[in-house]
Amino acid sequence: MRNASLRKLTVGTVAAGLLLTGCGTTAEGGSASGGGTQEGPVSGLRVLVPNSPGSGYDTTARALAQVAEEEELAQTIEVFNLEGAGGTVGLQRLVNETGNADMLMQMGLGVVGAQYSNQSEATLEQTTPIARLIEEAEAIVVPADSPFQNIDDLVAAWKADPGNTPVGGASNPGGPDHLTPMLLAQQVGVTPTSVNYVAYDGGGELLAGILGGDVAFAATGIGEVTEPAASGDVRILAVTSEAPVEGVDAPTLTESGVDLTFTNWRGIVAAPDITAEEAQRHIDLITQVHDSEAWQQVLEDQGWTDSFATGDEFGSFLDEESRRVEGVLSELGLT
Repeated sequence: MRNASLRKLTVGTVAAGLLLTGCGTTAEGGSASGGGTQEGPVSGLRVLVPNSPGSGYDTTARALAQVAEEEELAQTIEVFNLEGAGGTVGLQRLVNETGNADMLMQMGLGVVGAQYSNQSEATLEQTTPIARLIEEAEAIVVPADSPFQNIDDLVAAWKADPGNTPVGGASNPGGPDHLTPMLLAQQVGVTPTSVNYVAYDGGGELLAGILGGDVAFAATGIGEVTEPAASGDVRILAVTSEAPVEGVDAPTLTESGVDLTFTNWRGIVAAPDITAEEAQRHIDLITQVHDSEAWQQVLEDQGWTDSFATGDEFGSFLDEESRRVEGVLSELGLT
């Protein structure tokens, strides 16, 4: 595939760093955002979200589209969901749209991992890298009525009976919500291969699983559980960032005595084989969104960390992440 600086992942012997960020049909041919000089706002752009409404990808894509429209950088961006196989159903759709410069896909570390866990024929190497947008801490979360009041309570029960302490996540194996509990397990003395991991296709389905008691705990992006935590529906036991997350009443794992930090990330890719000019138009659009005060407010409101990189820099980052994910999965005995 396609080296940018990465935040560290501290976890026992695992030294690899991992930065962990409406429905419709395909527009056929043409490119409102490509070819020739673009006058005025971009039009005809569609953004594919490869998992369910309410997920972190979905929230990011819709926030991006809203800012682009409010700043009059684009008109009527269509954001649509195509769920399945940890994001690789959507990835296959994007790869099938070769040459279509009207379609982008929201993605992140979860899709990187799903390439391996699902043995996907479509790969990110086939896509056109546009931009990395944000980083986000993971949260270790339990239902509000859980007997686990802190990480120590959870770890004690988990070590005693990992098979009957299921953990949920909105990622297929290799994604951030999967890697977080696997690396946590390794760090606290639970054999990763004994972990009972339950994969959900998006944050909305995961939240339902948490509230329904289908899992004992979950790992998910902090932005997906801040509101349920504020309303008292769930309790966040810890966050995976190096420093506490502003506005979240939970310690870091390191503050809780677990030597693990982990950060998720999200970005945008385009279809294969679009022209360099078409790719640059997308980069220019996303850059203008990124530089706006409205987007900076979104980052603050969502608790996201700015992690902006574009084009070749983002492409190199994707290559490195793919190699790192594959290596970590192998080291944990999960491939």
